[in-house]
Order: sequence, then C-alpha cells, then structure tokens
Amino acid sequence: MKNLFERSSAEEIKARVQNLSPESERGWGKMSAAQMLAHCSEWMEMVSGLKTSPRNFVGRIVGSFAKKSVLYSEEPIRRNMPTDKIFLIQDERNFLKEQQRLLDCIDSFSAGGAEGCTKHPHSFFGPMTPDEWAIMGYKHLDHHLRQFGC
Repeated sequence: MKNLFERSSAEEIKARVQNLSPESERGWGKMSAAQMLAHCSEWMEMVSGLKTSPRNFVGRIVGSFAKKSVLYSEEPIRRNMPTDKIFLIQDERNFLKEQQRLLDCIDSFSAGGAEGCTKHPHSFFGPMTPDEWAIMGYKHLDHHLRQFGC
C-alpha cells in the first residue's frame, strides 16, 4: 500500500501536484484547483499535528468500520465523499502559493516520519497509527489529484 513515508510515493504525489495548473478542470466537486491545494495543505497540517478537528458523532459510531474499508482497500477514495467543515475552502486562493505550500507540507510530513505525526484521532475514523496516517495521506492526495486529472 503506497504511503507518504515512502520516498517514491511522496515524490510521485509531488510530481502530480507540479503537473496541476490554475486551468486544471475538476471532474467532480466544487473546488477550484487552488482551493483543492489549500484544502490538501490544511489536511496535511492536521496530519502533522499543527491543527486538530473534533470527532464527528457519526464517525464515533461507524468510523472504525469505514476506516478499514477505505484505508486497507486498493480502491481509491470514492468521489464526493463528505468533507469536515474545517477543511472547506470557499474563498479564492493564489494557485502558485498554494501549490508550493502543499509541496512543503508533503516534504515536512515525509521527513518527519512517525514522530512528526499527530496523536490526535481522525475526526471520522478515530485513532490512527502513523503508518495509517501516511497511507491515508497518500490516498487523500491521490483522490484530489485524480479529481483534477493528475
């Protein structure tokens, strides 16, 4: 399973981020490419412990079951999955600034390894190990890059 602690997987994701452009069209969802980059950076900052999100009520009930089906499946994350409100980006963003921000977040997370990972539970899935965060990070970024054809 690919994860952001693997250098080759992190480099693959970064190359795909660099292939985006402000004109990249989304295949689903509502965000522009710049908003998506900002959303992914916010998420990566949470994974690195710089931000937290409270546990979701529904996630407390079914999160651990959903985690297994998302995290340990070779299938990519489905389209139009719900987004935690704190990660919704509705204002316009500077594409190049957000692109560089995400590349820096990926580098920082990958270099930090397990010690640099949040100890806070995922808002929906609940407690996660550093390796699970690294897998979910790859899958989350892959999901949004596929959203924009990259």
